[in-house]
Amino acid sequence: MSKPLLFLLFVSWVGMANAQLIYNLEDIILRAKEQSPSAKQAETRKENRYWQYRLFKAQYNPQLSISGDIPGYNKDYLPNRLDDGSIHFIPRQQYSSSMNLGLNQPIAFSGGNISVNSRVRQFDDLGLNLKQWNTTVFNIQLDQPIFAYNSLKWDKMTEPLRYEESKRSYVEEMELVSRIAVERFFDYLDAQVNYQIANFNLANNDTIYHIEEGRYNIGTTSEDKLLQVELQLLRSRQDVAQAQLALQTSRLALRTFIGLNDATEFDLILPEVIPVFLVSEEIALQYAEANRADFIAFERRRIEAQSQVEEAKRQRFQTSVSAAIGYNNAAPLLAETYQNPRDQQVFNISLNVPLITWGRNEARIRTAMANQQLTNYIIDQEEQNFEMEIITQVRQLDVLREQIEISKKSDEVAQNRYNVAQNRYLIGKIDITNLNIALNEKDLAKRSYVQALRSFWSAYFDLRRLTLYDFANRELLYQINE
Repeated sequence: MSKPLLFLLFVSWVGMANAQLIYNLEDIILRAKEQSPSAKQAETRKENRYWQYRLFKAQYNPQLSISGDIPGYNKDYLPNRLDDGSIHFIPRQQYSSSMNLGLNQPIAFSGGNISVNSRVRQFDDLGLNLKQWNTTVFNIQLDQPIFAYNSLKWDKMTEPLRYEESKRSYVEEMELVSRIAVERFFDYLDAQVNYQIANFNLANNDTIYHIEEGRYNIGTTSEDKLLQVELQLLRSRQDVAQAQLALQTSRLALRTFIGLNDATEFDLILPEVIPVFLVSEEIALQYAEANRADFIAFERRRIEAQSQVEEAKRQRFQTSVSAAIGYNNAAPLLAETYQNPRDQQVFNISLNVPLITWGRNEARIRTAMANQQLTNYIIDQEEQNFEMEIITQVRQLDVLREQIEISKKSDEVAQNRYNVAQNRYLIGKIDITNLNIALNEKDLAKRSYVQALRSFWSAYFDLRRLTLYDFANRELLYQINE
């Protein structure tokens, strides 16, 4: 292999070894959504809400269960009152067991429960040498509250809304992750720009110091100016140390947020390409009302307040009906209980009606109605605040876009002015004070431009979160059929 080729390979290898990763804003946001602890927490909450909804739906499905006591044993003395009023304690020793197989089905529209059951009971008195079996071969039982609060009916209205709300909240949480990623990105980018400025100023002030030192040696400048330049050089060294510390701190914060655990060095590039899109206040409000979780929550909270009024009204009295029909039997042997079983019929009405409550029922109802009215007032205010936030965000975007153009032009002008001032200083046309003024204006213009970019991208992702719509790519961030 020729020496030139070996040299080229060596140079390429060294360049690859010293190369740093370069990330843009889109890269940081993508990594944050995939790997950040905040995104993983949002994923976990989404899964948790899904299984909560599955649990809610399962409550309306039939449930097959088996229950019983196997076995029950009792050995004690039983008090027995005799005809003369005296009590005689007699010993007893008994075995008992029971088992029930039931299929239960809640009735959502009425709040009752219907079940199909099969039971077996066994009783054995060792003292009396008595053994019996009792079976309910088959029965159908209905338990139905009358005029009671039906939580199943109200849950059927609120829980689907709560689940839909949770799905939209997940998308909003991910957009919030993007918004925080923007802040972390620009925190590091600010530190990176400040570090670059500090290093540039240090090199520049070092050069100026040597120039002033040479002028002082030949007597063309005063000691006062030389000391001024030296002081500026010392401050520049201090600025570099502080900027380096801020850079390391912000890099660590960004690395931690996006879940980047290795020690790979990386730099960021300015997101100067601004998406071009037009958005009106009316369109933004339409997307917000159609997509945001808050508007689903408004509806759910109104229904919940209405259900609390209903619950307060239904607590005035309690009435329930229980009825069962089937076949049962009793016999000394288990097999005999299934021969010629007899009809079983059960019907019962229970009630609890307070006659004098001293105003408790009315107070409970009035409290629930007042809470409902308060909830409606709060929701109305939240809707107005939300609309104002959307309108403000839309108007702010147009202003921020214009600020970017102005600050970018100012950055270019300040840079050119400094170049001119530096050249005039080198030929002795201006003094060090005017050069420092031009330097400070250059640094301020650069920082203002970066701040304008930060403000725009923060506002852009805020608008995405508030509307769940990507105006740049013209697509919904949440699909209702998900």
